[in-house]
Amino acid sequence: MVTLFGRLWASACSSNLGDGITLTALPLIALAAGASAGEVALVTTAATLAWPLCGLHAGWIVDRLSPQVLLTLANGTRGIALLGLTLAIAIDAFVVPAVMTTALAYGVAETLVDTSLIAGIPRTVTPGQLTGANAKVEATISVANELAGPPLAGFLLGAAGLAAAAVGSGLYALAAVAGLSLLLAMRQRSIPAASSDSDAEAGGDEEPPPPGVRDGLRYLWADRLQRELTVLTAAMSLIWGAWTATFVLYAVAPGPLGLDTVAYGWVLAAMAVGGILAASLVERLQTRISTTALLFIDTVGTIGLVLPAGLGAPLPVIVAGVVFAGAGSTVWRVIVAVIRQQATPLPLLGRVYSASRVISWGALPLGSALAAVAVEFLDIRTVFIIASAAASAICVWFAFRLRSLHTRVSELEANTETEISIQPNS
Repeated sequence: MVTLFGRLWASACSSNLGDGITLTALPLIALAAGASAGEVALVTTAATLAWPLCGLHAGWIVDRLSPQVLLTLANGTRGIALLGLTLAIAIDAFVVPAVMTTALAYGVAETLVDTSLIAGIPRTVTPGQLTGANAKVEATISVANELAGPPLAGFLLGAAGLAAAAVGSGLYALAAVAGLSLLLAMRQRSIPAASSDSDAEAGGDEEPPPPGVRDGLRYLWADRLQRELTVLTAAMSLIWGAWTATFVLYAVAPGPLGLDTVAYGWVLAAMAVGGILAASLVERLQTRISTTALLFIDTVGTIGLVLPAGLGAPLPVIVAGVVFAGAGSTVWRVIVAVIRQQATPLPLLGRVYSASRVISWGALPLGSALAAVAVEFLDIRTVFIIASAAASAICVWFAFRLRSLHTRVSELEANTETEISIQPNS
């Protein structure tokens, strides 16, 4: 029998493979259609702009409607958008505007899909299964979005951009079907959902969510631990946004690395190697290394993402940096997701998650937009050197905050272990 989490996970598998193909293919399709360097970089801005513009409302929608309904609708919308791009490529007209439109539609739907997924996990597993469930989802992101998606996109683009858009559309349709399956299953059965301390004090029942769109932002900002982790994530997202927007210009011929689309896809896929390994080990690592030390590793990994390209390092060194960055990013996402789920009342989880994304992922389009301007005036390696300096400053900042963060994380973990230990056996 397929579990509730299994259905949620199936939707995540299909949609993330679609993400891997779509996010890799869109800038390459624009590049092949004659877009300028700045326009290619702006594709990333278009794909991530929805978080600062729509993120708070996405969280409110997720808390008012069921996550499984939104997974179905949002993934279906992404499938339709890619069908429109497929048509534009087929008739060879308005391809660059279609890429930008598809990127915008993808981003808006992504705010709902990602928020629904995080809010859905505590509704499909018990509290003691949160870390394992989040790690499984992150491993899925690494495998589907980062390992399989980019090389598959490169292969499909080698055949035709139309094929990449069509396959992406089909994968989002499958994700929508899996979301519908979860919706039907959850109407028939339920499990003891993971809840926060405030839920336990209220007797464990999930209360109707309050109506305010900004309640999640208020709760997030009042929680010192979540607030500081969110700001740190935003700072690193500036670097990731700049890298995502410009690395295609560095890697693909006539860029310095001189790769074709298939080889470029495999370089992106290398990030998943670190992510998969990190996701499989994160639970065991937490028993040997402090949570904050694991988080610190990610700040170092962000330097590894941009510095090798800035120094003009050979391809193996660049790939090693990408692998290291992928591992650190996965550990960060798993740990921060668990902290958020442990510290937030379930009826507010969607809005708190989306509020954190508005701030943290809202920095992605800013970073990509700044990079889009920079590549019009500066050498691409100079842009990566500037990003490396910024990443190093973030690492130093985190080091100064390490002790304070460690104290607050330890307190939360101790409270959560106490809550789990007093729950009656089912």
